[in-house]
Amino acid sequence: MAKQYNSFKERNAQLIGLSIDSNPSHLAWVYNIYQNTGIQIPFPVIADRDGSIARLYGMIAPGESTTATVRNVYFIDPNQIIRAVLVYPLSTGRNTYEMLRLLIALQTADREKVAIPANWLPGDPVVVPPPQTYDELLRRLEGEEGLCCVDWYLCYKDIY
Repeated sequence: MAKQYNSFKERNAQLIGLSIDSNPSHLAWVYNIYQNTGIQIPFPVIADRDGSIARLYGMIAPGESTTATVRNVYFIDPNQIIRAVLVYPLSTGRNTYEMLRLLIALQTADREKVAIPANWLPGDPVVVPPPQTYDELLRRLEGEEGLCCVDWYLCYKDIY
């Protein structure tokens, strides 16, 4: 996450780490990362010693551990609404490129009022919402400019 920090920051995203480890444990972990890799952690890491935040967000996974958090990633928008949750088991590392792709997809969908198709990457076409009136449907059937339609209800457009 530290390596991708600037990519998130450029998109107005705030990264925050959280674990149920102690603050001294976090300090040792952050320093150890720096000593061994030269990478500094540029975002806050919260010590949730009693696990109250972890439990509130469902980060303790029965079957994984009763004391260790699974590796959850939450996308919380400026209105404090959780928009997406990625949950990785203790045994599997997170994919920071997928997290960045998801952030860009959420921001693109909001900004452009479109839907993002499966396997979308920035620069790919997006899905235009279906028509809301019969006249809009007819315009689609006639070949509305700027749209590539599979049918009247499924049209794509380029936004970049």
